[in-house]
Amino acid sequence: MGRIVCFGEILLRMTAPGNDLLLQRPQLDVWVGGAEANVAVALACLGHSTAMASAVPDNDLGEASLRFLRGYNVDVTHVARRAGRMGFYFLAPGAGQRASAIIYDREGSSFVRAAASDFDWDVILDGADRLHLSGITPALGAGSAELTIVAAQAASERGVPVSFDGNYRPQLWQQWDGDAPTLLSALVAHADILFGNRSDIGLLLGRTFSGEGSRARREAAEAAFAAFPRLQRIASTARHIEADGRHRLSARLDTPDGAEQSEEIVVAAIVDRIGTGDAFAAGILHGLLGGDTPADTVAKGLGLCCLKHSLPGDACLLGLADLQAFLDGQYDVRR
Repeated sequence: MGRIVCFGEILLRMTAPGNDLLLQRPQLDVWVGGAEANVAVALACLGHSTAMASAVPDNDLGEASLRFLRGYNVDVTHVARRAGRMGFYFLAPGAGQRASAIIYDREGSSFVRAAASDFDWDVILDGADRLHLSGITPALGAGSAELTIVAAQAASERGVPVSFDGNYRPQLWQQWDGDAPTLLSALVAHADILFGNRSDIGLLLGRTFSGEGSRARREAAEAAFAAFPRLQRIASTARHIEADGRHRLSARLDTPDGAEQSEEIVVAAIVDRIGTGDAFAAGILHGLLGGDTPADTVAKGLGLCCLKHSLPGDACLLGLADLQAFLDGQYDVRR
């Protein structure tokens, strides 16, 4: 079903229990995460061969993160062990009309301090069917941005398709005053698949797409296809938040020739929203790798995204049977 290499930082997420504020009680739940790692895990759970290229500290925290990935059959052969620290982020989950809040603690991590010599792209991309990147990695600093561009260039030079998830994180870019539009555009120029909505495209192109609904989304997609000749597909979701525990979601897949738009699905009793965009990306890639129709591909992307809302932690750990049950409307106990 294809081998997908994901490049980015592996993180530990420190989460306040229940719906607490951070350190309201003196305890935190710990989850292994990171946007690219989440995609690798989700695709592996759907039966794909995946590998992670990254760097972690040569200590117990780094080893624990790799043990998690290995447990879901993600190849970690290309994860460098080096001096430094683990990257963290802290989450206070929202509730009702109180939004979730995130604090990043990633400066100086082993991944941020990684060097080009840590990644032999001839070896890493040997036999790869796709390289998956996100906009979070270049947001970490000038060094990480350069490493991501080198990875994208290496894939292009070797004929390996690149998928790119915009994942714009203002907090991270502002920490070093990085030029997000320029750097992200340099990466999207290598991609045949972009995960991003009209806001992401507007950031890349320095323009605003006004209006609502399909017309505005199509206008943004057509502008992106015109600006980035390699781009063949743009996958996006639309989320309407009624309250922290109840959202309405739809998904869309644009190509230069047209678009496939899903119906809206209500997601209620949300357990954890973090990582749902990564699950969507994995579901879309799963459909495309399987040669599915645009409609089925969108359904699988949206389905895995919806299912992830039911799981705590960053990664979607559900398999093919779980996804198919959702698509078939089988919500009762499977006995």
